[in-house]
Amino acid sequence: MILRKLALFGFKSFADKSEIEFGTGITAVVGPNGCGKSNVVDAIRWVFGEQKASALRSSNMQDVIFSGTQHRQPLNMAEVTITIENNKGILPVEYNDIAITRRVFRNGESEYRLNKTPCRLRDIHNLFLDTGIGSNAYTTIENNMINTILSDKAEERRILFEEAAGIGKYKQRRKESEKKLEYTRIDLSRINDKVLDREKDVASLARQVEKAKRYRKWHDELKTLEVGYEDRHYKSLKE
Repeated sequence: MILRKLALFGFKSFADKSEIEFGTGITAVVGPNGCGKSNVVDAIRWVFGEQKASALRSSNMQDVIFSGTQHRQPLNMAEVTITIENNKGILPVEYNDIAITRRVFRNGESEYRLNKTPCRLRDIHNLFLDTGIGSNAYTTIENNMINTILSDKAEERRILFEEAAGIGKYKQRRKESEKKLEYTRIDLSRINDKVLDREKDVASLARQVEKAKRYRKWHDELKTLEVGYEDRHYKSLKE
């Protein structure tokens, strides 16, 4: 896969629509402090679905939207599109060029698009699992991730190593399967509770049916006795 283009609008310091094209052989971007290098890295991490505002050096996700200057009004939306050439067919899609777009609005709404088609964040995560590309993947390394690799916390290092080893997708599928099984157990428990309630209702109705049958039997016997008594009384009066 080859990173071909990054288009930004309203993301942090990119108030105007900007496009960065990556030619073959580019391995590093060099520039003075304050030129926007870190914002480019943040944009790449953000468009792949980074959910932690702190990882983008912000206090909340709306902070990535251009906030304005003395001479420019703030914008209401930030948008980043990254275009990747799927030249080796690593990604399981039929497109040669894949464009991932993410937008966020000041009212908190957000959306994702895959080749201009609306999609879910999960679709993007699943597409790039175990490719080394993504919001927390090892292809985008920044200071905090270096600290993670060198830290004493084995769990934090393991995430990067599993991504590089290509087993991340299987662990993700197992986690999703376990979650579905847990939901199924909860549903079965609710169904069993409803079955028990219905069984209680059935038992109550069965008792009511037996009472109704006894009432009908005794009512018929009483009616028969009353008819017999009236017949005998009538005969005695005639005599």
